[in-house]
Amino acid sequence: MAMTKPKGPTPTSESTNTRVWLYSLLLTLQYGAQPLISKRFVGREVIVTSSVLACEIAKVICALILITREGSLKRLYKEWTLVGALTASGLPAAIYAVQNILLQISYKNLDSLTFSMLNQTKLFFTALFTYIILRQKQSIQQIGALFLLIFAAVLLSIGEGSSKGSTSSNPDQILFHGIVPVLVASVLSGLASALCQWASQVKKHTSYLMTVEMSIVGSLCLLASTYTSPDGEAIRRHGFFNGWTPLTWIPVLFNAVGGILVGLVTSYAGGVRKGFVIVSALLVTALLQFIFDGIPPSLYCLLAFPLVISSISIYQKYPYRVKKKES
Repeated sequence: MAMTKPKGPTPTSESTNTRVWLYSLLLTLQYGAQPLISKRFVGREVIVTSSVLACEIAKVICALILITREGSLKRLYKEWTLVGALTASGLPAAIYAVQNILLQISYKNLDSLTFSMLNQTKLFFTALFTYIILRQKQSIQQIGALFLLIFAAVLLSIGEGSSKGSTSSNPDQILFHGIVPVLVASVLSGLASALCQWASQVKKHTSYLMTVEMSIVGSLCLLASTYTSPDGEAIRRHGFFNGWTPLTWIPVLFNAVGGILVGLVTSYAGGVRKGFVIVSALLVTALLQFIFDGIPPSLYCLLAFPLVISSISIYQKYPYRVKKKES
């Protein structure tokens, strides 16, 4: 009886896996470095809405350049439809817009520690909606890795916010304007991540095209908000580029690259992997603060480091496998 060689990983799967790790690493570095870069190059006079809009425009330009470089611009233009764009990108973009509003409301009514800890629940909801929409199951080990990661995120949150007190003493205000909004935002974040993954993996919507569509929808929502927001009034009074310097473009462009990387990681690896990247980035931020500002990492950060490494290793090593039925 002839022996068949066991199938190993194909060159395509190895190439994809290498690409996933590269995108994840770059996104981790971007997330980790972004707070320090923004702090150094964005002045207090810069209007937040103007920097966000500039970032969205930069993402559109970068994505269009990459699409053109791939040689798929004409094909995507011919295949593009408004209904397809609204289905694949419009809904997630609108959900993210609502999520951002809820997070702003919550952040004003919760201390940073409580906010950060509750915000980590989006990892659970991402895994839940990924299962509901894509039927993507998690192994027992991967579920354990998620718990380990959230515990590490809680430790990092404690280290970041333990010295800050609550901004409100009214229990009802804390519950209905603090806890409820951040939990709803976590649900919406998980849903939007799963929808983005569904659009890229099932509808075969390219990550670059989704970046363009979501940036345009997000920009339109942001522009609509300027009619009533304080930022809109500030832009009309002082101008769009109030407080800007040439260096302000550095964090804007850096953030735009991060937005494109988010799309690539979600497309190739899924929304759950993005959660690992975000938590890992907190460790990168702590390391960069020590290198450039001389601020040593807290004890909580040192305790969280091996937990993050372990959770990533376990999640990668033990994927869900379909059990074969015995004949």
